[in-house]
Amino acid sequence: AALLDGNKPLAAGVILLVGLLITMGIGSSFSTVPIIATLFVPLCLDLGFSVMATAALVGTAGALGDAGSPASDSTLGPTSGLNADGQHDHIRDSVIPTFIHFNIPLLIFGWIAAMVL
Repeated sequence: AALLDGNKPLAAGVILLVGLLITMGIGSSFSTVPIIATLFVPLCLDLGFSVMATAALVGTAGALGDAGSPASDSTLGPTSGLNADGQHDHIRDSVIPTFIHFNIPLLIFGWIAAMVL
């Protein structure tokens, strides 16, 4: 909290990016939320975020990496179906497009939600 010096817009961005990295490493938003909640809830309280903004940040941070992780159900499921002909590349054809079309808008709207709530 001292590093962010009460700068809510910067803090929301850092929280979302750290949540993205943690969730991408684990591969599942369901198992990430308990981990990031223990880190982010006290930080959000110190920075003066409302309860709704804190919930939006934790939920968005948990969901962010789920679609961009190579080990996620959101990318492994489509890859297994689309690879019936053996020509589907998991990273280029599932992970990267899902990351671009899901994570970037989620990052933007999660940040806006944290600022508005």
